[in-house]
Amino acid sequence: MLQFFKSSLPTRLFGLLLLVLALRLPLLWLGIPLTPAELRALLIGERLHEGARLYHDLYDSTAPLAAGLFGLLDLVGQRPLWLYRVLALALLVFQALRFNFVLNRADVHPERGYVGALTYLLLGSITAELDTLSPLLLGHTFLIAALSALLPTSREGYDNRRLFRAGFLIGVAALCYLPLALFLLVGLFAVIIFAANTFRSFLLLLCGFLFPYAVAATFFLYAESLPEFAQFHLQPTLQGLVSEKDGIPLWVLLRLLILPALLLLLGIGRSFTTSLGLVFQIKFQQMMLIWLVVTIGIAAAGKGMATGTLVLILPPLTYYSLFLWQKVRRSWIPELLLLLVIGAVVVVRYRAVLHLEQVLRIPAESHYAMQPHPRYAFLQGQQLLVLGPDQRPYVQNQLVTPYLDWQLAQVDFGHLREYNAVFRLAQNFEPRPPQYIIDQAGLLPELRYKIPAIFGRYQPTSTPGVYRLAANK
Repeated sequence: MLQFFKSSLPTRLFGLLLLVLALRLPLLWLGIPLTPAELRALLIGERLHEGARLYHDLYDSTAPLAAGLFGLLDLVGQRPLWLYRVLALALLVFQALRFNFVLNRADVHPERGYVGALTYLLLGSITAELDTLSPLLLGHTFLIAALSALLPTSREGYDNRRLFRAGFLIGVAALCYLPLALFLLVGLFAVIIFAANTFRSFLLLLCGFLFPYAVAATFFLYAESLPEFAQFHLQPTLQGLVSEKDGIPLWVLLRLLILPALLLLLGIGRSFTTSLGLVFQIKFQQMMLIWLVVTIGIAAAGKGMATGTLVLILPPLTYYSLFLWQKVRRSWIPELLLLLVIGAVVVVRYRAVLHLEQVLRIPAESHYAMQPHPRYAFLQGQQLLVLGPDQRPYVQNQLVTPYLDWQLAQVDFGHLREYNAVFRLAQNFEPRPPQYIIDQAGLLPELRYKIPAIFGRYQPTSTPGVYRLAANK
């Protein structure tokens, strides 16, 4: 099988796509569980489709380009989960093929073909988390697109357009997921080892990075929400106040990373014992090490719980895995290793179907999917507000207030003794009060006292903690 994918013929690409679909499509028969990240994206898309202004009418830290995409997808249909999954797969395939193209074109390894793309997609299928269209997955696509612009194509080094384009794409990636801005360090290292005029070249890279943010700041300035953009996106993310809770638990992710980490360590060890003929190949190897270090930093910024964290390790893992697949005297060893990797990926991916969760001690990702809260089963298709961090009631209902992220909502609900917070609450509820309020934080008595004209209209239902808007009061 390995020899088959070492060819550059188009039939190898067709075989690669068939292999990826064979790994993923059978799971569709078991249904598509809704992940917390997808529920958040669907709610953001609904609010933006209704005309809400990001950060002004929606308290959430999601980056603007990712949120804008969610709003565009909502134009296709109401909560198009299938479209999210198709787009996520398309982005992962694009990343794999683009990275494979860069490796072949730059001659970073003596052997060409689709082995790099095979490794990328194979290890990217080890978990269902990468089936989710997350801001991190979206932003990582632009990083892969920027990689070719970071590599010189001539002896004279870079030209101005390539450096500016690389910085621009890194800036666009950061507008999808802000911690990806750390990849400027990879760009700086690439400039140091490849460019002749390091300072001037890095300034060009930095100008390209800042250009998307200048455009975004101008947009929010004219939308009269520039302070909110800094308050609800830049400041919480930079200060680490917003922890990513949409992904699988950290201990599950670490166990899923055992196989990729083992291959990465084997590949790095093999690369140090392999003689690289060209100076460029040595520099590229060093750049992949820096890429790996930055990946660890970004994972730490997301506290290891950001949805799609695994995708960050795929480029350096793919590169160093090439040293495991290269020709050796005993040609059956790489073939056997590839078959073992494919078998391990199938076992881990289908562990729930094969009833191996207890054996592997890795619970299925479906255990952390968003299910409707049984206590609020009578609420379906309603407009509501949840005063608390539990977003499960929104699975079958609609968000009509700005308060999506409960931690960010504390800017109002956590300062009820301040006039500005009470005034903002009254403004946010007056045009379209929700039909139901689920009070998990016990705030409604104080809200009734502070803003009786709005919250005094809510009457308790037979379910404790659930209040309904009275029509004639």
